[in-house]
Amino acid sequence: MADYGSKELAQSFRTVRKNTLEAARDIPQDKYDFCPTPDCRSVEKLLAHIALSYRFQHRVHAVEKRSSMVGFDFPAMMSELGAKEADPRTKSQVIAMLEGEGEIWATFLDGVSAEFLAETVSFPPEFSQPPKSRLEMILSVKEHEMHHRGQVMLVQRMLGIVPHLTREREARMAQTREAEAS
Repeated sequence: MADYGSKELAQSFRTVRKNTLEAARDIPQDKYDFCPTPDCRSVEKLLAHIALSYRFQHRVHAVEKRSSMVGFDFPAMMSELGAKEADPRTKSQVIAMLEGEGEIWATFLDGVSAEFLAETVSFPPEFSQPPKSRLEMILSVKEHEMHHRGQVMLVQRMLGIVPHLTREREARMAQTREAEAS
């Protein structure tokens, strides 16, 4: 298998965050309170959730450097994140938070060793799951962001906005068709 280490982790996360930022910038400020259904987050809250949710893994791996999740106060962590997400923000504040928080995580990723990524973290017996490598847990941040960015892109469509990745792909396809036609 090809070596996939800290530099690749950081770069791939930065790419994902760059695309999330593009989506956030494409949505007008007056649509940041749009909520597709009463049970969903608004655009603002969804983007705040994306910006802040890495903090769970950051605390586990960067701050506490845990090898076991036994004794970790999950409810307190979720409550803390929920309260922070609930703070009202403007579009520019959300974008600044996505940029700043994303760079904190990417900088951490840039500095981890292969040995650190290979370490395992165990879980309490009630979780009924085997230990996971730090790499697997750390990758979940990017996976989580991509999941929610899919929701953001669906909201963009509901608002009549063509997502930037679609616009870029369509432009490339048009250039290819033009080149083939000439």
